Amino acid sequence: MVALAAVTVAVVAAAWWSAGDSELSIAEGLLLGIVEGVTEFLPISSTGHLTVTNELLGLTADPATETAADAYVIVIQAGAIVAVLGIYRERVGNAVAAVFGRGADPAAGRRLLTGLAGGFVPAAVVGLALSDVIKDRLFGIWPVVAAWIVGGAVILAWRSRGGSKPLEMMSLRDGLIVGAAQALALWPGTSRSLVTILAALALGYTMAAAVEFAFLLGLVTLGAATAYEAADSGSVIVDSFGWAAPLFGFLAAFLSAALAVKWMVSYLQRRSLAIFGWYRIGIGAVVAALALAGVV
Repeated sequence: MVALAAVTVAVVAAAWWSAGDSELSIAEGLLLGIVEGVTEFLPISSTGHLTVTNELLGLTADPATETAADAYVIVIQAGAIVAVLGIYRERVGNAVAAVFGRGADPAAGRRLLTGLAGGFVPAAVVGLALSDVIKDRLFGIWPVVAAWIVGGAVILAWRSRGGSKPLEMMSLRDGLIVGAAQALALWPGTSRSLVTILAALALGYTMAAAVEFAFLLGLVTLGAATAYEAADSGSVIVDSFGWAAPLFGFLAAFLSAALAVKWMVSYLQRRSLAIFGWYRIGIGAVVAALALAGVV
């Protein structure tokens, strides 16, 4: 609950921040980092939140700065990735060691790597094939609002808390199915975490296994997207925003993601996903009102 309250305050606060100023201050870098870190692994869509926050901060007013801002919201994911990598370092370490026949459980480690590979492929293929269409047609306030509200309704209608399958049973087939669902999250506002968790639950995995696989698949998918964007547009970000603000954003994303992930794991041990459904509908309504008022 604290994490959701924090991101709500951050997004609304952006409406009163230096709107129209295309420069990225350290304070704005911190704000974007907090929004990214809190929303990246929660099923509420980091891309949707960052798209709206960029609009509220006025970072999309200038075409040159808009290009840098669009790239930055991808590169800043690195902070959240490092946070989750630290939290699940033992699981990741065992999977990597399994490649060499080592680790606590090499067989389970190899199965997990196979599942992650299967999960990565569909989104990578669809993303590369449709990247231009997605950027041209779906990166806007109204597509994000629609995805937020539809996703919220799906969560509230969802009745399954999963089955009994542990993460160690993840197979290539199941990974491919979850990966196909992950491709839906290329629509901004949908949430990669949401669709991967629901897909894993539908396959009979426990809530804990579904959440952990969503996080681990995020390391692979987001890591690849971040590396690609950094190589392609890193110089544009530095030329437009310098080093200081992006660096502070990275640190903010790291710290806030670590807190948000730990909170979410603990919360879902006792309760359902319903709070995220209500939040998505609520934030969708707020942003729709701001759009109709001409604020974004």
